[in-house]
Amino acid sequence: MGTHTVPTSERLAKLRELMKKKENDVNVYVVPSEDQHGSEYIAECDERRAFISGFDGSAGCAIVTLDKALMFTDGRYFLQAGQQLDDNWTLMKQGLPDVPTWQEYLINHLGPSSRIGIDATLIGAENSSNLSKNLEKTKSSLVSLSTNLVDIVWGSSRPARPKNPIFHLDEKYSGESHTSKLTRVRQHFVSLAEKEREKDKNANANLNGPKVLVLTALDDIAWLFNLRGSDIAYNPVFFSYAVVHLEEEGKAILFLQRDGIETDVLNSLQEKLGEEVEIRDYDGVWEYLKSLGKELNLTEKQVAIPNTASLAVAEAIGTNLTNTMASPITSLKAIKNDVETEGFRQSHIRDGAALARYFAWLEERLQLIEEGKEKELTEWEGAEKLEEFRKELALFKGLSFDTISSTGPNGAIIHYSPDPKDCAVIKQNQIYLCDSGAQFFDGTTDVTRTWHFGTPTDEEKRAATRVLQGHIAIDTAVFPNGTTGYIIDSWARRALWKDGLDFRHGTGHGVGHFLNVHEGPHGIGTRIACNETPLKKGMTVSNEPGYYADGKFGIRIENVVIVKEVQTPNNFGDKGYLGFERLTMCPIQTKLLDQKLLALDEVKWLNDYHAEVWQKVSPLLKNDERALKWLEKECKAI
Repeated sequence: MGTHTVPTSERLAKLRELMKKKENDVNVYVVPSEDQHGSEYIAECDERRAFISGFDGSAGCAIVTLDKALMFTDGRYFLQAGQQLDDNWTLMKQGLPDVPTWQEYLINHLGPSSRIGIDATLIGAENSSNLSKNLEKTKSSLVSLSTNLVDIVWGSSRPARPKNPIFHLDEKYSGESHTSKLTRVRQHFVSLAEKEREKDKNANANLNGPKVLVLTALDDIAWLFNLRGSDIAYNPVFFSYAVVHLEEEGKAILFLQRDGIETDVLNSLQEKLGEEVEIRDYDGVWEYLKSLGKELNLTEKQVAIPNTASLAVAEAIGTNLTNTMASPITSLKAIKNDVETEGFRQSHIRDGAALARYFAWLEERLQLIEEGKEKELTEWEGAEKLEEFRKELALFKGLSFDTISSTGPNGAIIHYSPDPKDCAVIKQNQIYLCDSGAQFFDGTTDVTRTWHFGTPTDEEKRAATRVLQGHIAIDTAVFPNGTTGYIIDSWARRALWKDGLDFRHGTGHGVGHFLNVHEGPHGIGTRIACNETPLKKGMTVSNEPGYYADGKFGIRIENVVIVKEVQTPNNFGDKGYLGFERLTMCPIQTKLLDQKLLALDEVKWLNDYHAEVWQKVSPLLKNDERALKWLEKECKAI
């Protein structure tokens, strides 16, 4: 991510000419943002939106009319979008008072009988259905266009879709065979049918329930078949669709880009998957979906599709045949098994060693720069050095996202990442925020630490302390089964609220196992979606409160934790109680804290955590004296 603007006048002019052509005939064009992690179209939305607007954040919706261009995004990206959008664009800061969502804008702020152009592969079927119903009151309509207009503007310079290598993930890392997973999926639908019978004793649930499940989320497919890809936007997934026939002896069909896979690799994949899984060409999915109804003699609602599936998928099957529901895979993969859990523990310990080596190196380098003995170091160069240390770790497969290596005011840009050609120099006298992560065969990491290698101000120390107190509140939380992340989110903000401070992002997101670093369906945050899925034993989630002083600095402390059962003196309501086990092993800088604000139990938490970090990470640093000494210093009790 750079902070410079991209000129968009010519691109918008070409887009508007296409909108007015007879074959299109739309007066509004939308590049939506579904914000559904792992969906088959999210990466496509991001790249097209970035091209037409210049804004390359991971959440945003572009709406272009014949005389306006608007970008809708949330608080994570206000600063970034403000810097990247040129004067053609109006930034719509969703979440602020009187600012509509992009859907509300289409419903309430356009003229009557508007024709709103959309690429059906880039919008969810459920969202498009709800939006179409609401547009009826102004006699406006969504228009599915046969070609993507942004692609036409982009022309031949648009990068080709990658054909990334695919490999099988051994059961010693996944902890469960794909055969077992397919059985659990089918059992899920048997249970649904039984529940329907209980509701209506006369219902023939086996006849009326779904006979086929169509999967579109890339991480759902990767998890189900124990396959991984080289990466798509740092996620080890691959372009694919899957269709699971739900009868007991039914087949599963996996649609892959076979022309990008070497024959021996393809044969090996087929051998691993066995006869119950058939591999077909990726582009063949559309004809197959169109033929499903007739081939299987299906009736209404007998094809289950996830609520993140695109409108194009629903239209290909036939909307009368589709039964839209939350993907059962999403919930199954969110709860980690014992093998995955232990993999998370071990990968985070190894990752902690790389982080200690990097921060020790960085502290020394900045001091040498201050003494005039070394040349300046940019944010990008810092990120590259951290990746070097990670590459030396066992089972390392790549980064889990672009490293946020940010100094001073750049730290206030929540999802900043340095441009290799144009980024700031890391300075000893400024706060340095580093949010980074890695993909390993046995787990995925995501960690943020904030450092000051000089002398922090009182304002910085007080803010950092309030952030830490929110972090501790989540880490030590105990709550009954059935509690959602929406309920506990405020615990992360309470200390900040005492000082009239807050942050414009969720407190935590799910984390995949050698999969997407952002994973649903659960999370900790203020969005109502975080109230839909209770936290359950085995779910991984980040704990990352922060504070961002625009134009000055940013502070965030992030660990990945896993939900565990907690024994309590009582068990009111016979619900059982849960808490968190922390996985991330990296010290939190005590120099950046105002220790007078910490309660005794918070001091004890910090000292206990640092003792655990030292005990687990120090044995991996025996060959790096600098890092070992640094870790000992940073883990010293206060």
